[in-house]
Amino acid sequence: MLLSLSVQNYALIEQLNINFANQFATITGETGAGKSILLGALGLIMGNRSDLSSLKDKEKKCVVEASFEVSKYNLKWLFEANDLDYENTTIIRREILPSGKSRAFINDTPVNLSELQILAENLIDIHSQHQTRELEQQNYQISILDAIGSNSENLKEFLILLSDFKQKSKELEQAIADKNTLFTAQEYNSYLLNELIQVGLQPNEQADLEEELLSLNNSELISETLSKLVSSANEEQFGFINALKECKNAFHKIAPFSTSYSELYERLNSSLIELEDITDSSFNLVEKNVYNPERLEFISGRLQTIYDLQKKHQVSSIEDLIEIRNQLDEKVLLVDNLEEKINKLNAYLSAKTADLNATAKKITENRSKAIPIFIDKISSILFQLGMPDSQFKMELIPSNQFLSNGKDELELLFSANKGTSLGSFKKVASGGEMSRIMLAIKSVLADFSQLPTILFDEIDTGVSGEIAFKMGEIMSKMSANRQVFAITHLPQIASKGDAQYKVSKETIAENTISKIVKLNSEERIVEIAEMLSGKQITDSALTHAKTLLN
Repeated sequence: MLLSLSVQNYALIEQLNINFANQFATITGETGAGKSILLGALGLIMGNRSDLSSLKDKEKKCVVEASFEVSKYNLKWLFEANDLDYENTTIIRREILPSGKSRAFINDTPVNLSELQILAENLIDIHSQHQTRELEQQNYQISILDAIGSNSENLKEFLILLSDFKQKSKELEQAIADKNTLFTAQEYNSYLLNELIQVGLQPNEQADLEEELLSLNNSELISETLSKLVSSANEEQFGFINALKECKNAFHKIAPFSTSYSELYERLNSSLIELEDITDSSFNLVEKNVYNPERLEFISGRLQTIYDLQKKHQVSSIEDLIEIRNQLDEKVLLVDNLEEKINKLNAYLSAKTADLNATAKKITENRSKAIPIFIDKISSILFQLGMPDSQFKMELIPSNQFLSNGKDELELLFSANKGTSLGSFKKVASGGEMSRIMLAIKSVLADFSQLPTILFDEIDTGVSGEIAFKMGEIMSKMSANRQVFAITHLPQIASKGDAQYKVSKETIAENTISKIVKLNSEERIVEIAEMLSGKQITDSALTHAKTLLN
């Protein structure tokens, strides 16, 4: 419930601090005294947008702060879900700076407006005379049945399922779109991939083939060169191997005489070993270097295939072709993967559809059970409010698609009088009738909800006399389980409050300010008498006021 409200530098309010109790409180005052300002301040607490026009003094910041007792309303989950510190006495604060920037806090933790709105809608319901149009909105009508039918948990489950269903449906749409996009190029990509796979490209293959081709094309020259080296090395009389061996043997004799000679000996020995190895390698290469026209033809063809592929794909190396082959493989595989993903998503959505339908069925069943309860209760209340012949017709119409709150559409028809056709509220109900209907609905919902605080803003529009008295009684009865406020112009309703607050404004030194004060017993008599007879209070008005209060 709302414990206190503090307002600084807002509209006509310089400074306001007021406490409230868990009771039925009425708020009265002349037209233009500032009751709408009080609502505006509460609207900021509810998360409404702000602007600089709200500042009374444009050089100072505006601060609106409200404290709520929330221990009885099972809201810890909401605080945890929004990463907020939970306190049994929760404080909401809004600040509007002279720069125009607005800030919001819950228990001194900065929050954005959406987070503030989520919490505030669980703390207070502000119903103004202009909000009777809610009755014409199907979602609001269905929410009445959901409250009576205890559909809260079913709706939570349905929303979780629906959110997941919508997300997976989007993934399916995207997968299908991607598949269709890729499928147009799939055949050509598969052809290119198969062509590269059949060629069987290997890393460094091109360089090796080009080297082998060069050797085959120069086979005769290579053989001549290698043979000449082998022959020169091993010629019996003048071969350089034999000559080097003789030198080595000669240096072997003088090596012990000096380190310089021994070093030369070692170098000759190393050179001899290297030349012998070169000669052996050359001899082996001569043996291997056999002209092979079939191999030459194969290599030439193989290289031409590689060159053609490089030209086709506009690359210059076999490594680039291998990379293209890998990319094509991924593209072709992607289509296969998308097909598999689509099949899995279809299966998943089919299962979720079954879950959604099962939950929606439970929601519909509870709503169907709630319809006669609602009609019976609201008809009884409207009878008290002077509408004994009112009729309601509510019919659930199955929808073929999942809506945000199930699979039901609702047809709600109303008639206020006998002999008149059933129709929408807008067509068949007057302003006063709409006010009474809305109060009756709020009264019914009060028995099925845990909402801590409700504020009626001039819901008595269009009614007077005995009906207003009954409306006050109904609001007083509602306050047995919750805090109720009523902003009213009618003394019959004002007198029913456990407490009464008066909003007024006064001009001091050309400065107009609004204030709100709690009236004591004597002040209430005077205020209600003034509501009955105007500024010139008569004795009969005072007597009537005392009667109403008693």
